Amino acid sequence: MNIIDFHTHVFPDAIAEKTIELLSAKSRTKAFLSSKAADLAADNKRCGIDLSIILPVVTNPQKTEKINDSAALINQTTGETGLFSFGGVHPDTPEVKKEIARIASLGLKGIKIHPSYQQVPLNDIRYQRIVEYAEEYSLIVLAHGGLDIGVDGDWSNPVQCLELLREVKPTRFVMAHMGGWRQWEQVEELLCGENLFFDTAFSYGEYAYDPSVPKGERALALSTNRLCALIKKHGADKILFGTDSPWSERKKQVELFAALPIAEAKKQAIFHKNAEKLLSL
Repeated sequence: MNIIDFHTHVFPDAIAEKTIELLSAKSRTKAFLSSKAADLAADNKRCGIDLSIILPVVTNPQKTEKINDSAALINQTTGETGLFSFGGVHPDTPEVKKEIARIASLGLKGIKIHPSYQQVPLNDIRYQRIVEYAEEYSLIVLAHGGLDIGVDGDWSNPVQCLELLREVKPTRFVMAHMGGWRQWEQVEELLCGENLFFDTAFSYGEYAYDPSVPKGERALALSTNRLCALIKKHGADKILFGTDSPWSERKKQVELFAALPIAEAKKQAIFHKNAEKLLSL
C-alpha cells in the first residue's frame, strides 16, 4: 500500500526536545516522536509510509527566510529519507510576495499558514494576499483548520475559510483537521462540497492526554460514522491522509484508516492518489 502522510512537523535538532516539552505542556497531550527529522524518517519505514510532508510554522516573520532555507535543505535528501518540506510564511513576513516567489524557486511546492499560532484570523486580507500569491506560483496552501488544542481563540473557523474561498477562489487550498478541528458541524454545513481539500490530521482515534487531565475536559475526535459521513459529503477525492506527527502514533493511524468501512478505491485515494495529484508527483 502506498501512503503519503500530508501533515507532519519537525524542529531543528537543537530545539526539538525543548519545543516538544513546551507544546506538550500547553496541549496536555503526549508526543509520540522526538520531532527530529531523522526520527520521522525512521518512523516512515516502521509504519510503511512512503512520503511525509513537513509543515513548518513561522511564528516570527523575521525568521521566514531561514525557515524556508532549512526546508529546502530537507528536500535535498527526499529520495533517501522520504521527507519533503513545504515552506512557510507569516502574515507580516517582509516582502511576502517576493518570499513566496522564492519558495516556488526553491521547489517547496506549498506553504503552511497557522492562524492560531500567528494570531491573525484566516479571513484577514493578509492571508487572502498570501493565497493569491501562492496561486500565481502554483503553490499549495495548507491552513490549520478549527480550534487548536494548545492555543486560545477562534482564529481559523469554517466561516472565515468560506470567506477566503469566496474572495480568492484558490485551486490548491487545504484545511487541516478535516476542515476544522472540533468545528465539524460547521464544516459539514459550510465547507463540504467546496473547492478545497481536507486533511485527516488529529481528527480520528484517541487523543493521548496527560493522565492528570479529567475526562470531562478531554476533547473527542470524530467517530467512525461521523468521519465517514464527512468523507462521503465532501468527496473522498478531496481528502488527504495526515497524522499530525509527532502528535499521533502513526502506525495506529494507518491501521485505523485502512479499516474504515469505505470502498478500497476511496482508501487509496485518501492514502496517496489525491496527494500525488495535488503534488504533481
